[in-house]
Formats: sequence, structure tokens, C-alpha cells
Amino acid sequence: MMRSITLTLAASFFAVYFSVVVSAQTPSPSPAPQAPAANPADVASIDSIINALYDVISGPAGKKRDWDRFRSLFAPGARLIPTGPRRPPGTKPDAPLTGNEEYGLRALTPEDYITRSSSLLEERGFFESEIARRTEQYGHIAHAFSTYESRHKAEDAKPFQRGINSIQLMNDGKRWWVVSIFWEGETEKTMLPKKYLKSDSK
Repeated sequence: MMRSITLTLAASFFAVYFSVVVSAQTPSPSPAPQAPAANPADVASIDSIINALYDVISGPAGKKRDWDRFRSLFAPGARLIPTGPRRPPGTKPDAPLTGNEEYGLRALTPEDYITRSSSLLEERGFFESEIARRTEQYGHIAHAFSTYESRHKAEDAKPFQRGINSIQLMNDGKRWWVVSIFWEGETEKTMLPKKYLKSDSK
């Protein structure tokens, strides 16, 4: 029997509210449909595409997200990769973490994310915003360490989760594309360092 593990992500950029079960054998990713054309304003710069990423998944309960806009931001073959603590087999998903768990990951396609997250985002309300960023760029590639805060309502005084999205980007000479997003939520054992709470331009 294949050993399975669960990544419990209380909140993160692209896997809020659900547990991702990871098996020792990587499942086949969902096939990607033809990506719709992007709004040129969404993909004109690193700032604009990252702002679009946060904006497209955010909204109050009952609001449908624009999933075609979401699809339009990703390069063919793009992946969204949550990482989190592995729960031992038989452990309840809501059981407290001990802090000594191993960590695992699961690679999702944009379609996988839409399938798993759309109803939860639209039913419960979710707002995620970038509070700081550190960016490296060379030629046509870029990497952004994007620190985020997550709230159930835009007016909530405090976030219920923070973390970092590691976002890889490419410019094909016409526009920017998201190649991958690899993220981890903050825990008591992995508190965000001060250097990631301010942007490199500040």
C-alpha cells in the first residue's frame, strides 16, 4: 500500500481551507485547456501580474471568481506547489500539530487548483494581499519572494494567516507569465523573518 501524507494548509495563496493528500506516487496532472487571452494590463510588468494573481482569487463570500483571468496568467506547464506538514496516517485533519512533523509538497496544475479551491473560495470569502516583496531578475526570468496576509473579509483587522509565495516568472518578449508558485504558511516554528516583512525597495 502506498504511504500517503496530508499537507494541512490553514491558509495559503492557492490552497486555502483544504487538506492536500500527497501520495508516494505523483498523480497525473489535470489537462490544461487552451489558455484564454490575458488582459494586457495584467501581464505588462512583474508588478501587474503579481497584483493580478492576488486580485483574481480574492473576494467576498458569494462572489464568483474570474477563472479565465486566472488561467490567462500561467505559462503552459505551470505548477502551483503547496508545502506543509505531513500528518501520520490515521491522524485527523484537524488534530493539533506537534511541530515535529516532516514536510511534503504536491504539484498542482492551474486546473487542479480551480477544481479543488473554487467552491471554498466562493462560499467562505477570502482576501489575500501582498505586504512585502523581494525580487531578483535576469534577462527574461524573475523570481519574487512575495509575503502575503490572508483574511476572511477585507475589513478584518488581523490576518488569520501569513506566509511566503515563491513566484517564478518569465517574459517571452511580449508579456509576463507565471511559471510556478511554491508557498508555505507561517507557523510558530517558522515565523516570518523581519527581512521578508519589508520590500527590497524600502
